Amino acid sequence: MCGRFTQHYTWAEINALLDLTGPARNLRPHYNLAPTDTIDVARLGFGGRELIPMRWGFIPSWRGRPLNDLPGTFNARAETVAVKAMFKAAFQARRCIIPASGFYEWTGPRKERTPHYFSSPSYRAPLAFAGLWESWRDSTIGERILSATIIVCGANQWMASYHDRAPVLLERKDFDLWLSGDALFAEGTSNPVSLLRPAREDALQEWIVSSRVNRSGVGDDDPTVSEPAMKV
Repeated sequence: MCGRFTQHYTWAEINALLDLTGPARNLRPHYNLAPTDTIDVARLGFGGRELIPMRWGFIPSWRGRPLNDLPGTFNARAETVAVKAMFKAAFQARRCIIPASGFYEWTGPRKERTPHYFSSPSYRAPLAFAGLWESWRDSTIGERILSATIIVCGANQWMASYHDRAPVLLERKDFDLWLSGDALFAEGTSNPVSLLRPAREDALQEWIVSSRVNRSGVGDDDPTVSEPAMKV
């Protein structure tokens, strides 16, 4: 699954990938994002693709209980996302792209797990995760909260040596199909479900990083977290 990732691109870099609307702005880099953190999410707005902040951890619009007992919804499984009650409505109408500079996974025994960082082989090229977003009103404070989840699928052969799941990586040519329209397509036409597949075998590169990534918070959200670990 995907439980930690990074977003540390410039506006020019992310705009080159997503062709965003609105004026350029400074973006705060993050090197160790964890569930419930605020992340950048690209969705289709009235004037085109817009980048807005959302909570990482999906909150269904119909939820009536407090968030403290919400099950883990930072990932959605590609195999069931179109039919599962939690995500079905958002899949039909509120698909999004979650840009990422890279993500983390762990290997090895539970008490000796080794963290790995995965990113695009192209220098500083952001990845595009398939995601869903939702709007939920918190009745206790009377505010609207926007939230998102990353869709994960089975790993390709290369990734399987590290983990059996991975984020769905969208290719630029598929952005329009993923973001636009109703997902209830007639049989035989293009369907966003077809995009929820493992990435190409050459889509990622990997290196081992410091165990500091196991922690989260301001003190462990700096560039050195995702740099290759020093060999002893």
